Amino acid sequence: MFKPAGVHTLIRQTHEDRVLRVLREHGALTRGEIASRVGLSRTTLSEITSVLLERGAIKIANTDADARAGRGRPAERLVLDPGAGQFMGVDFGHRRVRVAVSDAAHEIIASGAEFYGADSSWPERLDSCFRLIERIGAESDVHYGALQGIGIGFPGPHSPRMPKSTPLPGSQTFRPAGDLVYGSFLEKFGVPVIIDNNTRFAGLAEAIWGSGAGARNLLYVRLSDGIGGGLVVGGQLVTGASGFAGEFGHVSVSPNGIQCRCGKRGCLETIASVPAIFASCTAKGVPISSFDDLRAAVAKSDPIVTSVLREVGDALGRVIGSVAVALNPGEIVIGGEVVQIAEVIFEQAVATIAYELLPVPEAAPRIRLAQLGDDDGALGAIAALFHQSPLLASYPETKHDESQQSPMQRSIS
Repeated sequence: MFKPAGVHTLIRQTHEDRVLRVLREHGALTRGEIASRVGLSRTTLSEITSVLLERGAIKIANTDADARAGRGRPAERLVLDPGAGQFMGVDFGHRRVRVAVSDAAHEIIASGAEFYGADSSWPERLDSCFRLIERIGAESDVHYGALQGIGIGFPGPHSPRMPKSTPLPGSQTFRPAGDLVYGSFLEKFGVPVIIDNNTRFAGLAEAIWGSGAGARNLLYVRLSDGIGGGLVVGGQLVTGASGFAGEFGHVSVSPNGIQCRCGKRGCLETIASVPAIFASCTAKGVPISSFDDLRAAVAKSDPIVTSVLREVGDALGRVIGSVAVALNPGEIVIGGEVVQIAEVIFEQAVATIAYELLPVPEAAPRIRLAQLGDDDGALGAIAALFHQSPLLASYPETKHDESQQSPMQRSIS
């Protein structure tokens, strides 16, 4: 049953977003001016602005003394304070890292990506990430001394509750070096750091801001260099007992198929991941090595490529359909750049899911493409840091340890 506290949290978050939107659109306003624009009572608005002031999302700019006629206490004008608190979301993929930085008003103020080889070591990936962070800082209005938290998404199984040195089955490539990355970010920035699966973070972002916004039961899948997803069940983001929830890419769809990097055979990832799609097209006589190649082949309706993409959609649909039969989600969201380029994957997946589901109209979920694009994993990491969505009621909160301040923060305090 949905907890009443979750409802109150959602209402407060909605009010906060409305206040922030008005200040973003109109600049400095008094509380009375804000109240008239958002339709809130003075009491409710006072509570909301107090929270936003405490969080650092807004600040007092000045008063309306110069504009006032007659007597009376000048009213404070409030404005957004984007430099007061910033949050970083990091999404490590198999071949690239994306970083997004938001202000305390939940606005993304800078983002970027850096590519590396699929066989790059984790120290090399970290170097790429820190170069990207430095470049973003040099090119935008980002103040890393004002960072309040960092959320990091990894490919493969992970959980915010999992000890960072816990061994996982499979190769070192399958198990991200969470302890190395966690320690490196903590040492460099000295702020709370949370680590989780990157596609779970992407699913969280879609459930809060994207195609699945408002859904209490949602299944999200993203096709990229790997395949994973996120689950929202009963209004809560699900991580699983060991952080493995949402590992759809490692569901076997062809027991005698290609060996997966996880050690099993015929996993969905060996058929429907981006490298697998490129390899399959190339093996069948149509060389595909990039999204540009794929886009051109799709534009020409190449029959071989279309056949491969339908096979991908069918395999994806069988996995999603099986999970949907078990969980009965109200919403299914499918993401990934390859799906945006090749709509036939989505179309075939929808048809296969419909076949796999029970023939009961009221049990049919709504199936949609993801909305948030490449920044979804980093956005979800930031959402986990804010910890304001009711979806995160049972998700662990980050705690700041003053003894772990970085040299950068100690120098400015």
